[in-house]
Amino acid sequence: MLSRSIGLLGATALVVGIIIGASIFVQPSVITGGVPSEWAAYAVWIAAGVLTLFGALIAAELASAYPHAGGVYVFLREAFTPGVAFLWGWAMFWTMHTGIIAVIAMVFARYVAFFIPAGDAGQRAYAVAAIVALTAINCAGVRQGSVVQTALTLVKVGAMVAIVGVLFALAPLSDSAPTIARAAAAPLTVHTFALALVAGLFAFGGWHMVTYAAEETRSPERTIPRALVIGVSIVTLSYVALNAAYFHVLSPAAIAKSTRVAADAADAVLGRGGAAMMSLLVVVSTLGALNGVVLAGPRAYLAMARDGLLVRWAAAIHPRFRTPHRAILMQGAWAVLLVSTGTYRVLFTRVVYTEWIFFALMALGLIRLRRRPGYAPAYRVWGYPWIPVVFIVCSAYVVLNQIASDPRESLIGLLLVAIGWPVYRFWLRNASPPLPLPEHAD
Repeated sequence: MLSRSIGLLGATALVVGIIIGASIFVQPSVITGGVPSEWAAYAVWIAAGVLTLFGALIAAELASAYPHAGGVYVFLREAFTPGVAFLWGWAMFWTMHTGIIAVIAMVFARYVAFFIPAGDAGQRAYAVAAIVALTAINCAGVRQGSVVQTALTLVKVGAMVAIVGVLFALAPLSDSAPTIARAAAAPLTVHTFALALVAGLFAFGGWHMVTYAAEETRSPERTIPRALVIGVSIVTLSYVALNAAYFHVLSPAAIAKSTRVAADAADAVLGRGGAAMMSLLVVVSTLGALNGVVLAGPRAYLAMARDGLLVRWAAAIHPRFRTPHRAILMQGAWAVLLVSTGTYRVLFTRVVYTEWIFFALMALGLIRLRRRPGYAPAYRVWGYPWIPVVFIVCSAYVVLNQIASDPRESLIGLLLVAIGWPVYRFWLRNASPPLPLPEHAD
């Protein structure tokens, strides 16, 4: 049986630590360049935070109804069929989740190279070393992984608060004239706001991953909803505060053109020391996000193995450490291979948007389950059914926008996910019977 070692602080750290990776140090340029004013940019970040909170509330209710390892995989299985859930797990392992691990590890490596210079091969070695080290830590116990996650998240959030304070304290107010000029030249429309919102939503990615570890969370029916609400709120406030600091130091035009807005803002105030400070923050931030993703994913593979939809070998729980060590090692090995070969770039960029299809299905599944006799969640979404409906519409927009923007790559991504269906049908012929779920006890 898995060990219930994650409390409210650890679960909240998992939410915050996974969401805040590297995007907030880059994505503001995309959003500011897509809208005509500072206030429109703030509105985008707040709207993205609210929609993320909607998704988090949906996941919270489902996690309180099904507090088992697996998160979204379990929700889709219960609301629809094992086949739909299998497609999520299939995409997770081969591209989405392990691809995220590889991407974050490479961002971590590039910023480590600021302090310890290395070429492409050296940076890949840094990325592989990070994946191997965090895989080992999480194999050794969920408590150890949670402690590392909490420590890195506290350092990350503390550093962000300090940076916001430094930027406001040491920099004069930037010239607001570019804001007026851009507003006159490009008035805000529903289309431009929606495009910027999609970019904002990607900066909030990973909010659902805390539900994967429900079986290792103490009182998950209460802890996970609280962690999701608190965590998403902290992230939203942090994002708005950082953007306010960016606008205080740089003009909107400068932010829109920047490829490293956080470093540029720090450089403007601290010179070369600003680049070092921001690089260190990105190292800590990405390491925290990487640890959270490494911790979360294997719980879905564990659930698949229990259901007989993955090799039974992956369902093993370490007798001493009480972790799904084989699933963790399997994930780590594939992520290392993706980094080593560089194939993660092609796979991840083609498939990452498809998770929004499953998010829409998750919300639709909540509506289906609400009509099912015997469905008794400990927590229920307020504002039902409007919150799930709004979330479904927004998730559908993310998918359709991606397909319209890049039809060829999007269809290839859909094909990669769809390949899982014949694999599922083939697997069913010799699938092992499902294992009984463990007793739910704190």
